[in-house]
Amino acid sequence: MLQFNKDGNNLFKKRWLLAFSFFCFINASAFAQELFSFTEPASNMSAKSMGLRMNVNYMKGFQRDKNSLYISPEIMIGISRKIMIHGETFFSNQQQQFQFKGASFYAKYRLFSIDDVHSHFRMAAFGRVASNNSPMHSTAIVLNGSTAGVESGLVATKLLNKVAMSSSFSFVHSFSSPSLNSPNEIHNHLLLPNQKNAVNYTLSIGKLMLPKHYVNYNQVNVNGMLELLGQTNLGLEESYIDIAPSVQFIFKSKMRIDLGYSTPLVSDLTRVNSTGFLLRFEFNLFNIFN
Repeated sequence: MLQFNKDGNNLFKKRWLLAFSFFCFINASAFAQELFSFTEPASNMSAKSMGLRMNVNYMKGFQRDKNSLYISPEIMIGISRKIMIHGETFFSNQQQQFQFKGASFYAKYRLFSIDDVHSHFRMAAFGRVASNNSPMHSTAIVLNGSTAGVESGLVATKLLNKVAMSSSFSFVHSFSSPSLNSPNEIHNHLLLPNQKNAVNYTLSIGKLMLPKHYVNYNQVNVNGMLELLGQTNLGLEESYIDIAPSVQFIFKSKMRIDLGYSTPLVSDLTRVNSTGFLLRFEFNLFNIFN
């Protein structure tokens, strides 16, 4: 059930070159929506607004018949122009039957902003605390679905015309204990306190593909995105890096649908599920709090 995938140097170099080439291509064609599918930008949602999300992940397992479905309802609230919060619950069929697994709370505070006519730069601090009752079968710390723990970090986002780029860095600590049914090497790894600590790092880029020219409010926005999602366990000195392309549709600036796919470039850290599809529905309600 565990995936122990050591990518070779040649394969990693080829995949990295492909990802880098795609980054350069869409960056060279520089009004983008900085609403990424797999990460949060430094910008916040509108003050006194609320967003409702339904996240659906279908993840491939190491064994053909062990694919997993994760469903995560989420609520987002813009408290002010600088502060927003998220509340999320997790459900999955990882243990044969579909059941509640845990919840998380996320908060973000915008620290810095430089705004111009067709561009801006923003930085924010964020934190997350998560509870989860899933058995621990991996050396990766995944707070949004399978691991209990805490996370804190910084994110910076640059918007220039039709292109948005964002990067984040955070420290994460796991509260979860290894499953008694885990292999000895996993069980022993996660018993040491310093091996429950990791760093997460992300790099995201998105471009507004359509419409080419705005005519009216009813036009659908289509955004193309590519994201790199990584983690390094500080005690084990092992890492994973995923590449995650996605496409996003925004309707009347208040409803969106995301379709994404993630797969490993580097996979030294073990995960029950490391490759899969994302489907997200989101609806935003503006100015609902007086």
